[in-house]
Parts: sequence; structure tokens; C-alpha cells
Amino acid sequence: MSVTKEDVLNALRHVDDPDLHKDLVTLGMIEDIEINGHKLSFTVYLTTPACPLKDFIENACRNAIAHFISPDIQADIRMSSRVSANKKTTAVLPAVKNIIAVGSGKGGVGKSTVSAGIASALANAGARVGLMDADIYGPSIPILFGLKDAIVEMEVVDGKELMKPVMAGDIKVFSIGFLSKPNEAIVWRGPMVSSALKQFINGVNWGELDYLIVDLPPGTGDVQLTLVQQIPVTGAVIVTTPQKLAVADAIRACAMFSMPAVNVPILGIVENMSFFEPADQPGKRYSIFGSGGAESLATQFNTTLLGTLPIEPAIVSDGDSGKILNDKNVNFFAEIAGRLVRQLAINNSRQQI
Repeated sequence: MSVTKEDVLNALRHVDDPDLHKDLVTLGMIEDIEINGHKLSFTVYLTTPACPLKDFIENACRNAIAHFISPDIQADIRMSSRVSANKKTTAVLPAVKNIIAVGSGKGGVGKSTVSAGIASALANAGARVGLMDADIYGPSIPILFGLKDAIVEMEVVDGKELMKPVMAGDIKVFSIGFLSKPNEAIVWRGPMVSSALKQFINGVNWGELDYLIVDLPPGTGDVQLTLVQQIPVTGAVIVTTPQKLAVADAIRACAMFSMPAVNVPILGIVENMSFFEPADQPGKRYSIFGSGGAESLATQFNTTLLGTLPIEPAIVSDGDSGKILNDKNVNFFAEIAGRLVRQLAINNSRQQI
């Protein structure tokens, strides 16, 4: 039996991307087809290395080859990725494909922990990730990554002197916490805070990134407005707890991103401190702060519940010691990050240039 590249492409036209609802060939996701007798190899380029449907798509490709060509074909399928990019680019941060703002209506809901967890999960999946700590008054990212004593270095890029991000493993990180002493209060008026954020955007050498996560301060003020005015934010993630008080403030954050003057898509909601499961009572969950808050918020703003995080002492202790991911919470963050980039890829596919 003689197999041609066209035979392979015709077979794979029967495999759809579950999110984009088009076949892999039409989407240009199939490349590097090589045929040697009954041996076949090709590469599938997904829209993100953190794709939660990677195994599903690979199995669908194998089934299509077996059904439409021959079950005797030995298929070597390489699963790779090209991260989809926000088409609304500007001259600012042109090498950053997607900028994701993580916000909340109020403080103390775990927004920085979620930002750090998502960044870590994406980097673990193989994406190029940056994390900007835009919470000027209360920078938490240096503590979460054990970078309290980090020193910022300068470098010259295309004749311009820029600050180098501090590396937390494979993640590029920058925070006002690197430029101030731990016991110093940042007592600045709004214009100075906005100026600092602009410096984080224009004065830091972020380089090429698939995702830049921006950890916003609580509220709907100067930093949020400056961010959306300066750079093309791909989408926002809102963090809340189940408590009605937290949800009430999160509604205001969602409303801000939905304003026509801001117009940033809400990619999803994360519910932190969702439940407590005692170690000596596995399967027994206590909803200490109530339940259903994030789900109702997602419904109200027609978005996705990306996931829930438990009240987990290991998250607290590991965050305090600069190790945000541990064996217990790594799967929580990986699932949230997977759903996030899945929604982001769908939104990017719908954009008009």
C-alpha cells in the first residue's frame, strides 16, 4: 500500500480541535509529514504547551490514521506548540504574545498566590512566561518566589538601558519589591504609581514571552487604568473567595474590565479558599466562607469558572518559604492554567485584525 502526504492530510481533516471547532489541517496545525513504507511521522502544533486536551487530540489523530488509511500504519506523532497571540498588538511589548491581568475587587483573596501559581504552571508546561508584580503598595511576588534579596541588574538593548527581570526558575519576574527595602512603605500618590508601572512596562527587558502575567493591586484605580491604556491586555482573570463580601467587590472588578473604555475580555474566575478538607477526614469538605460565589459571578458575566483552590496549609507555608508549588497544589494550578490558556486561545481565534 502506497501512502501519500495527501492521504495523511485527508485523514487528519476528520480531526477537529475541540475548542476552535475546525479541523487540524484547516487550522494549519499539521506539519513535517514524513512517510517511509508503513511508518509515518508528523507534528501537531497546538495553540499552547499547556493544552489540557493534548492526549485527546493525539489519540484522535491515531484513530483517524488507522481508520482512513490503514490500521497497520505505525504513526510517530510529535505534539508541539505555537502559542496563539493576541492580534491587537502595539509598539509596546511587541515580542509578548499575550498579557493576562489577574485582578480582584478586594485584598486578601489570594490574587498574588494565584498569579504566581498560574505563572509557575505555564512555565512548567514549557511556555515562556513573565510575571509583573503591579501591586506597588503591597508587593507579594518576591516573597512567594523567595526573591526578597534579589538585586536588579541593568543591560543595554538596542542602545537603551533596561532593567533585567529577576529569574525565578524559568520565569522572568519584576517587582517594586526588588527596588525597595522590606520595611519601607511606598507612600506615593496616584501619578507616581502610574509612572512606576510605565517603567515596569517600558524600562524592563521582558524579551520574547508567550504569556506575561500581571498581578494587579486590589480595586479599580490608577494601576488598572494605566495598564489597559499602555499595553494590549489579552484578557483578565478575577480572583475571589466564596464570601458574599468578596464577590460583591469582584463584581466591580469585572464591571471595570467590561466597560467600553476598557474592553478587556474576562477569561475566567478563580475561587480561592473554596473549602477545607481535614487531613484526618479525606473527602469531608467544609465550606468555611460559603459556597457558590465564584460560580454565580461567572454566570453573571458570561465567563468560565477556571477552578477552585482549597484552604490548604501547605499553600501558605510553601508560599511563605518561597516555594509556591508543592505536591498538593500543583495539580490545582495546572488545571486552572490549562483552562485559562484554552479560553485565551479561543478568544484569540475570534479576533479580527
